[in-house]
Amino acid sequence: MLNKVKLAKLVLRFGLAVVFAYAAVASFVSANDWIGYLPHFATNIVPAPVLLKVFSAYELLLALWLVSGKYMRYAGIVAALTMVGIIVSDATLFAITFRDVAIGTGAVALAILADN
Repeated sequence: MLNKVKLAKLVLRFGLAVVFAYAAVASFVSANDWIGYLPHFATNIVPAPVLLKVFSAYELLLALWLVSGKYMRYAGIVAALTMVGIIVSDATLFAITFRDVAIGTGAVALAILADN
């Protein structure tokens, strides 16, 4: 039987993985729904469709990393920093991205609880 800490880590890992995987797949399927959320400073450097594909691939890799269970302290830190980047990159969208604070906090909790 799993103890509560192991169960909490498992729930955090898979919950975070679902969030990143959903965002990645949804942006591949419906790019127009997501492209407007890209930060303008970044789309001035890289064309928005390219940037969205690259970021979506990154999110998918992050989701797979979380599912793998390997180096969870680092995966939690990377996930938390990703959420901070999303929130900070366009503060005018905070009415939408405020939910990302909870996702980022969950990632920090995973990093704190991680054994590896």
